[in-house]
Amino acid sequence: MTVPLPPPNRIYLLRHAEAAWAEPGQRDFDRPLNEKGYGDAEIIADKAADKGYRPDLLISSTALRCRGTADAVHRAMGLTLDVRYVDVLYNATVDNYLEIVDSQDEAAVMLVGHNPTMEQALEVLIGHEAMVSALPGGFPTAGLAVVDYDAVAAGWRLTDFVVV
Repeated sequence: MTVPLPPPNRIYLLRHAEAAWAEPGQRDFDRPLNEKGYGDAEIIADKAADKGYRPDLLISSTALRCRGTADAVHRAMGLTLDVRYVDVLYNATVDNYLEIVDSQDEAAVMLVGHNPTMEQALEVLIGHEAMVSALPGGFPTAGLAVVDYDAVAAGWRLTDFVVV
């Protein structure tokens, strides 16, 4: 497993907001955000924008619940935000997440994806102890980790964790 090096210098890891339970015969991939999830996606997107957390590029899973979360961020950040939907982020490994980040040239990249992979990616970037200390209950839905590269320490550190 390769830990990304800059660029990007900042990585935003956003777990999709709360999804509805699957209807009979509905694929997991097609589960939309539930009512709470829609509200939480808007709140977390607004909080991120208010804090000046604006990625140069947003990369989202193509799953419906991630698209709904990414759409809220897109609205809050402005329609000039470059958004890409990537199939491989659904049911991806942590290596897939980190390879996608590592292949970007933008200074700040946001991934909108799924757990447990989102939590695993954060753990690889900042280390187990820092992750457990910051998120003792795990990575919540609509949680946003802001991870910056620390050139002095030559590693990644959690700068902020934004919740609804």
